[in-house]
Order: sequence, then C-alpha cells, then structure tokens
Amino acid sequence: MVRVVSISSRVRDLTGGLDNFEVDARSVRELLRTLEARFPGLGQLVETEMSLAIDGEIHQDAMMEQLGPAAEVVLIPRISGG
Repeated sequence: MVRVVSISSRVRDLTGGLDNFEVDARSVRELLRTLEARFPGLGQLVETEMSLAIDGEIHQDAMMEQLGPAAEVVLIPRISGG
C-alpha cells in the first residue's frame, strides 16, 4: 500500500479531514484514478495543482512514475510566481 501524506487544507477538505492515508496503487496514474474514486475531486486537484514527492524525491511531472509497494507520496501544492 502506498502511503499518501499532505499538509494542504484543500486536500483535507476533500478527504473529510484526513492528512494521511493508504492507497493501493502501482503507478502515479493509478494513484490519481484511485484518489478520484475514493475522494471525488482529489485526483484532479493533485493532477492540476500539486507536485509529488515520491520517497523523498520531488517530481514536477510524475505521471509516468511507478510506485513501489511501500512508497510514500507527499502531495505538495505547486508554487507559482509571476
């Protein structure tokens, strides 16, 4: 099971207050589909507004990444500038 962690209030709003939970997924694509099914709106939020840290390594575009059976994925709001 992949451990998902976030400090974002927007994530907690969609998860009923949860800031960490486990998901069965083998890839980031599968993770996003599972998040969307479990917490409607979360998969889309992560895809469009978050970066992912997978096992401590930050990815700006993680869609093609595979996830190990004990991976930790931290959801990080993207920083935008002007």
